[in-house]
Amino acid sequence: MTEPDLPLGERVYLALRADLMAGTYAPTERLGEEKLATRYKVSRTPVREALARLVSDGLVQRGDGGLFPYRARFEELAGLYELRFTLELRGIERIMQGAAPRHDRDVLGPELDSWHGLRDSPPAPDAGFVERDEGFHTTLLASSGNPAFVAALHNVNSKIRPVRMYDYLTPDRMDATIAEHVAIAEFVLDGRLDAAYDALKKHIDESREVVIDRAAQAVSAARMVAALQP
Repeated sequence: MTEPDLPLGERVYLALRADLMAGTYAPTERLGEEKLATRYKVSRTPVREALARLVSDGLVQRGDGGLFPYRARFEELAGLYELRFTLELRGIERIMQGAAPRHDRDVLGPELDSWHGLRDSPPAPDAGFVERDEGFHTTLLASSGNPAFVAALHNVNSKIRPVRMYDYLTPDRMDATIAEHVAIAEFVLDGRLDAAYDALKKHIDESREVVIDRAAQAVSAARMVAALQP
């Protein structure tokens, strides 16, 4: 479905999301429905729907007097990524240390099949791909057999999701993500856990570097917008 064929609410959501991620709005700029409706040449209803979705995504946050663009607090990201590393790598470690005989093939196998399909027919770059990515990582962790780890990872993901969206804006990062997911899952199902551990660690680390760099660029752009405003 091409963009002109999308429902109006979806088009407004995608346009506003792209502008937020590009730093078009200053961090202190209130995202009022009437102003946005004028900007995107629509009524307030699709704007209201788009804002609700963006609050759920984490790209818009509630503040004094209304809704405002989310801006990454880089001092918090280091700790959240450290927790993500701990949880995801521990999923492999616990199998290596004998907490369970192997990863659950019935859980991870279908997930790998879906990523084989994405490798054969790669989707276009899209920030919303973060949900598919999160699905892979939570399924991989679930297959290691500790539901408490999965619940904790869901919590971490909800906090870093707005920043992680920056990883899916170019074809090369989409292709890399898909290829790396396939390799990690295949290593796990083949019992090559040392290789899976190293590949997963590298995968998360490279993604972290990309998203923090791109988020920092967006913050710089937003500061420039703020400086230029009367």
